[in-house]
Amino acid sequence: MLRPLTVSILQQEAAKFARAEARHAEPSLFGVTDGKAVGTYLEHKFQTELQSRYRYARGSSAKGIDFPELEVDVKVTSIRQPQSSCPFRSGRQKIYGLGYSLLVFAYDKHDDEATRTGRLEIHHTIFVQREQTADFQTTSGLRRLLESKANRDDILAFFQERLLPVDEIEAGNLADEVLRSPPQLGYLTISNALQWRLQYSRVIEQAGAVGGILRLK
Repeated sequence: MLRPLTVSILQQEAAKFARAEARHAEPSLFGVTDGKAVGTYLEHKFQTELQSRYRYARGSSAKGIDFPELEVDVKVTSIRQPQSSCPFRSGRQKIYGLGYSLLVFAYDKHDDEATRTGRLEIHHTIFVQREQTADFQTTSGLRRLLESKANRDDILAFFQERLLPVDEIEAGNLADEVLRSPPQLGYLTISNALQWRLQYSRVIEQAGAVGGILRLK
């Protein structure tokens, strides 16, 4: 019988996987420079290992995230430019988070000419809890406004200055929600695009030092 996968087990397995992968020489990665191909390799290998030992629903592009039951998505990124994309749902995500947690593998790739293999040294394995997946500048700015007794008009003006991708009705609803329920501080940098562009430098810097951002390795 396979054991059910939990978030805690996922975190433990991610740390073990990262350590093991750093010692693995992979012929199919030799000469590969496409970050998406490296990410696909690492995610598939991690999922395959988990599925051999645990019972869980595997995600798909249609479901949006890799572990839908656990509400966790895996992100693989180069340490040289730690960023990736994710589906855009609404401008609200920049204020209240993506709606799921992130498991981030930040790697550096090395090729061995003699053996014609590639090796992924995973420098950081970080778990970002869903509550901390909002945009840092947006949430810190809103929190400062609220501390200075901002009103609805102040918050709407802030949304305009930040080019928050919302229409007028959604902006009004969000401003009311912010006044009722101040957002927690997020630690991602989220850039506006057809898909969100997530940047992880601050997450890497703060992992283990602030609540909700766990350094697994």
